[in-house]
Amino acid sequence: MTDTFDFDEINQKVIAEFRERGGKVGGMFEGMPLVLVHHTGAKSGTKRVAPLVPFVDGDLLYIIASKGGSPENPAWFHNLVANPETEVEYGSERFPVVARVLTGAERDEVYAKQVAVQPQFGDYEKKTDRVIPVVELKRTDR
Repeated sequence: MTDTFDFDEINQKVIAEFRERGGKVGGMFEGMPLVLVHHTGAKSGTKRVAPLVPFVDGDLLYIIASKGGSPENPAWFHNLVANPETEVEYGSERFPVVARVLTGAERDEVYAKQVAVQPQFGDYEKKTDRVIPVVELKRTDR
């Protein structure tokens, strides 16, 4: 018998705790920054929310499409590429952002910074042959 995880159920619990605690979450995310990224299905048009661990640099948030080192990108990545104007919840704020996929040296620099603060991202990179995308989330209401 293998263990199965209902990621939708886990995500819903994380999202609820994030909102109840003003952007703070315990458990496996204890002490880590967390951002709720709203995204719209590229094909379905369905609105979704993904809780993700960002790299924070001033007013910029960067999210990593690692999917734990899996061979394919997460669905939220494809959705943000198709619909880059969206919203995030960070701390106790909700605000509009535009998503931009980083490439080349710019991508590599941000990924290295994320690995320095969250070493598991280095492990994810070793598990896959794909270049794991980095997405900049730039606030647009300032």
